Amino acid sequence: MLFEYCRLEDDTVVTHSEERPDGTVRVLVERPRDWGFDSAECELPSLEWTLVDGFCGDGLERLRRFVRNNALLIMRLAREKTPARA
Repeated sequence: MLFEYCRLEDDTVVTHSEERPDGTVRVLVERPRDWGFDSAECELPSLEWTLVDGFCGDGLERLRRFVRNNALLIMRLAREKTPARA
């Protein structure tokens, strides 16, 4: 399940998963465009980006900075959304 973290001024939506058993969190970013969406995926805490489509140059760098600057809060929120493990 994904949870909305925020919506930026250009309608870019940042969502995150629950914390996974290995302690990682998946962050997905989508921005509407005429024919669909620009999208990118990042894994926290490593900040490893994968599946980047449509984001490039300064836009991608701003997105990377945004996620890096919000990583601790996103990780905490993801942990709170994670069901208790037996």
